[in-house]
Amino acid sequence: MKRAAGVRAVERYDQLLRTHVLPTLGKYKLQEIHSTDIDKLYLNLEGKIAPRTVQHVHSVLGSCLGAAVRTRKLAISPMESITKAPAPCESDHGIALDDDELRKLVQGFKGSALFPIVSVAAFTGARRNEILALRWSDLDPQKKELRIERAIEETKAHGRRFKGPKKESHKRTITIDDDLLALLLSEREKHLRIVAGVPDGATVDLSLVKLPEGALMFPKLLRRSPDFLKPRRPKGVTDGFTSRAEQLGFPGLRFHDLRGTHETLLLDRGVPVHVVAARCGHDPAVLLRSYAKRTRKADTSAAGVIGRISKGILGN
Repeated sequence: MKRAAGVRAVERYDQLLRTHVLPTLGKYKLQEIHSTDIDKLYLNLEGKIAPRTVQHVHSVLGSCLGAAVRTRKLAISPMESITKAPAPCESDHGIALDDDELRKLVQGFKGSALFPIVSVAAFTGARRNEILALRWSDLDPQKKELRIERAIEETKAHGRRFKGPKKESHKRTITIDDDLLALLLSEREKHLRIVAGVPDGATVDLSLVKLPEGALMFPKLLRRSPDFLKPRRPKGVTDGFTSRAEQLGFPGLRFHDLRGTHETLLLDRGVPVHVVAARCGHDPAVLLRSYAKRTRKADTSAAGVIGRISKGILGN
């Protein structure tokens, strides 16, 4: 059974139609649209927008015309007679940093408000909107575990809100290392000090101080009126990351590339794909395809293994 599109996806489809389709085809009635009109539309879009966006336009327009046929508003979809459909595009699998590059990048965020967010992304493989939805109740310091059970969704219709995962596999509990745990506990202590009104550095027992129920790990904290339940703006995090990353010598690096880097480093070290997929809430087959596009290290490693096995067998 097909899952209904989310609010954000529907808004994206609407944007594609309004921005790229209606300026050309909006003057026609539905029954007046011919395959030649669609051919002209794609020709007009060529070179103006990314090929992948053209492919998205093609998919959305095709779905709309298909729905018109199913509801008997059209006898046949003009999409069936177009001269040339946009070619499917390869997904952008992004950049995977190596160990030294990742270290330089993460350390370059020290002292900024984004440092703990970038650290969680780099060392858990969690998605940006999953990280921004994390609550302190999701952290189990004794077990060194972090539960990922929700994400932030920002739409025009509903604004910023929490939502469940698209797939049940996206809901997961992962183990974190000691350094990341210490960083998170240090961040929580800062929040407790804010609640208690105690300045940094002052010695005080914080064990009796409580954060509000549902307090976020990375809320939008305003100095005059801190609100631990209000999430940050996802785009603001992305923009801040992109700007700082460029200053650090990583132009073109996306926040999402931290997730790909995490997956790649684990797979390069021989962690089984099903383990990495479960940790990152990823489909194993999709993960493998993306990984294959990001690195050649795995193939080099495999060649080395075979070389050691074949040594003395093939030679004279």
